Amino acid sequence: MTRAIEIVLPGVVEPRGLQVRETTVPAPGEGLASVRVEASGVSFAEQQMRRGKYYDQPPFPFVPGYDLVGTVTAVGPGVPPALVGKRFAALTKTGGWASQVVLPAADLVPVPDGVDPVEAETVVVNGITAWQMLHRVAKVRSGGTILVHGANGGVGSTLLQLARHKDIRVIGTASPRHHDTVRGLGAIPIDYRDTDLPARVREHAPDGVDAVFDHVGGPGVVDSYRLLKRGGTLVSYGSASTRDVAGSSQLPVLKLVARLMWWNCAPTGRGAHFFNIWAGKRRAAAFRAKLAEDLGNVLALLADGTLTAQVAARFPLTEAAAAVELAESGTVAGKVVLVPSPAA
Repeated sequence: MTRAIEIVLPGVVEPRGLQVRETTVPAPGEGLASVRVEASGVSFAEQQMRRGKYYDQPPFPFVPGYDLVGTVTAVGPGVPPALVGKRFAALTKTGGWASQVVLPAADLVPVPDGVDPVEAETVVVNGITAWQMLHRVAKVRSGGTILVHGANGGVGSTLLQLARHKDIRVIGTASPRHHDTVRGLGAIPIDYRDTDLPARVREHAPDGVDAVFDHVGGPGVVDSYRLLKRGGTLVSYGSASTRDVAGSSQLPVLKLVARLMWWNCAPTGRGAHFFNIWAGKRRAAAFRAKLAEDLGNVLALLADGTLTAQVAARFPLTEAAAAVELAESGTVAGKVVLVPSPAA
């Protein structure tokens, strides 16, 4: 048994309502590995979860934490002992905000030697999401033009870099305070609050864009679809506009998916898809293989310097409340990351 610290979300609370708890982590069983967590991210998913607004979150109370990077400290039967002492990344959905976790060994993806665990953490869920949307869903070719909403965020900033690596031109929306960051990543920044945002986009892409990546949802998704050129693809991957709206966590997503399905069936020559990173999870082996391949590609680009980690801030695990407040403030670019507390 190992003692560990974990952060508990007890219900619909403000960030300061998060609870710090000491717990006991069992020894890993068959096919499992015990991992000392070195970095775990604060994603938009946790911001929704604390409001009870994430589509399929577990019942309260639970430990949040969508992804992590850590070192294997012990393995159970059926797991190669050589994994001990090696660093891995994992997509967890929940449970990552802890100092020690037990995970299926098959879910672990190797982190290249020499890569800082915090930097690696910034491209786990963000990197898989960006890679799969760009290359598996939209399939944008070199020379194309895309529009990325929230270009300063974790997924957005990763998308910018992956696109530029493939010689894809990028227009990115962000608040003016982040325009230098967006520009520095090789994209054309546009104020997301512009009263005629479609017109600003058309100044740079008169015939429309090859793909739009939209995490906002709401009424603005109509403009996203209309900005596509023939043969273009809208990839919607969230409903951030309804984060603070009271009511069902599922209804906004269901309405969005229904609209996308309608568009996708319309004879317009344009595609519309809702991206769900967990699609195909029922076929566990295929899902894990695709995830490992895609995350492996992203981590390799981070290791060779093609990607630059966008770390907004690092907070000790026990200061998760402050980390969430900063992540939700809208004042940072990149990802806020939790690291081990000094006493952990």
